Amino acid sequence: MRRAIPSTQALACFESAARHESYTKAAQELALTQSAVSRQIIALEEFVGLPLFKRTRHGVLLTEAGRQYAQQVARWLQGLERDTLDLMAHQGEGGTINLAAVPTFATRWLLPRLPQLMKAHPDIRVHIDVQTRPFLFADTGFDAALYAGTPEQVAHWPGVQAQWLMDEETLPVCSPQLLATAQERDLGRAWQPVSPAVIAGMPLLQQSTRPYGWQQWFDAMDVSAPRALDGARLELFSMLAVAASQGLGVALIPPMLIEQELARGDLVIACDRPLRGNRAYYLVTPALAEGAPQGPALRVFSQWLLQRAEAVRPPAVVVLKK
Repeated sequence: MRRAIPSTQALACFESAARHESYTKAAQELALTQSAVSRQIIALEEFVGLPLFKRTRHGVLLTEAGRQYAQQVARWLQGLERDTLDLMAHQGEGGTINLAAVPTFATRWLLPRLPQLMKAHPDIRVHIDVQTRPFLFADTGFDAALYAGTPEQVAHWPGVQAQWLMDEETLPVCSPQLLATAQERDLGRAWQPVSPAVIAGMPLLQQSTRPYGWQQWFDAMDVSAPRALDGARLELFSMLAVAASQGLGVALIPPMLIEQELARGDLVIACDRPLRGNRAYYLVTPALAEGAPQGPALRVFSQWLLQRAEAVRPPAVVVLKK
């Protein structure tokens, strides 16, 4: 059965003309004549059976159907070009993974570990784009996503399967200089962690996407903190890390996202009382039909990622019953 797919050249002409809303600019971009672009688009309109452009005295305008179709065609052409370049680059060997990821986790946790994957599997490439909210895989070119959220959010993400990687624990961290001024202590003890009550009197850095983070931490510590909502607000963990390392205040950050700062001594743990919330990190992939195999590159990446996550999980707490 013949597929209802227009010619690639007609789609390329349509996408360019739709983007510019101009046959002339599309012709210049594609190194064609304006009449050639026009013929390709007329052929495409005949193929789909409806007008995609409205002709005016001043040029062309997309119809509503043309506007919607142009978005789909642009994504398809981008995916086709990406896959073709990957095939040319690898000459049919290995594989490529297009990954959507929350920014700080990708930058601070995944990227420092990717050389391990490249060393073990040099024929696999991972492309990463930022994506912070759930999306429909069918509408994108992503093969998988690294997502931070609650179990409820993951459960309501349609058409996916999610693999838990690790829970998110946050700790108060700050610069060693700020911690040294938190309270009077004997020599050699100035950088040791302090109590939650002392933290309540220090300048706090707030995460704008989690405005009640500090309040939840103080509540869990059973400490009164009238200024729990006060302090400069920053959006990303990476921004909080920089601000805290500059002595601007204490920040609540998962230690796994600031491994380098802790190793260098730019940040220290201000109080060693973690808060485990209901958020976790997940590897999310499109749901497969029963019996359908996962692609080899994604399968290798998934197994490798689960091993890396298991290696950094905090040990389980065992409660002994009398």
